Amino acid sequence: MTESHSEAVAGAWSGGGSPYAMGHKKLGMWLFIVSDVMTFTALLMAYSYSRVANPDWPRHVFPIWPAIAFSTTMTVVLLASSLTMVMAVAAAHRGNRGATVKWLLATMAGGLIFCALHITEWFHLIEEGVRLFRNPWGSPLFGATFFGITGLHMTHVMCGVFYLGVIAFGFGTSRFSDEDVEVSGLYWHFVDLVWMFVFPMVYLMSVKY
Repeated sequence: MTESHSEAVAGAWSGGGSPYAMGHKKLGMWLFIVSDVMTFTALLMAYSYSRVANPDWPRHVFPIWPAIAFSTTMTVVLLASSLTMVMAVAAAHRGNRGATVKWLLATMAGGLIFCALHITEWFHLIEEGVRLFRNPWGSPLFGATFFGITGLHMTHVMCGVFYLGVIAFGFGTSRFSDEDVEVSGLYWHFVDLVWMFVFPMVYLMSVKY
């Protein structure tokens, strides 16, 4: 290792630098996302194993109406909210605070619509007798895994809505920078990406024909 390279490395780690070529906020968010990926991966693997290992697992649960219709609409809403989040980040990089706040509010609205549809769909299943540790169609593990996975994801969405609200207020009042908006966008895109796995594995693989 040359002397100049050693000095550069030492300088990067001596404080005030970014040895990973990114700010501490973005690095912290990426570390959180990696840890959360492992959480959802474990849950989805447990769901898949339970589905295969239990002979009485209900495999045709969700009718086209309302379950699949609602979950498909929820998917479209989340994809649209990812687009509005991209627009918010782009506006923040341009320094357009008004447009950034508007796009963030639109993203928050998408999250709230998603949660409202999801809770409505939950009520439909509850009316049919599905509970956390009981369901009328077979293995009681179905209710636990379904409400556990979708409930955890919906909690992430609600936390994201609150998070974006804080960012929108802070950026609109010049307290936060465009980096803060970009970091919040990483979280929101992660939440949307998780749903792209939950939707086919939980809903589409259990369509009731």
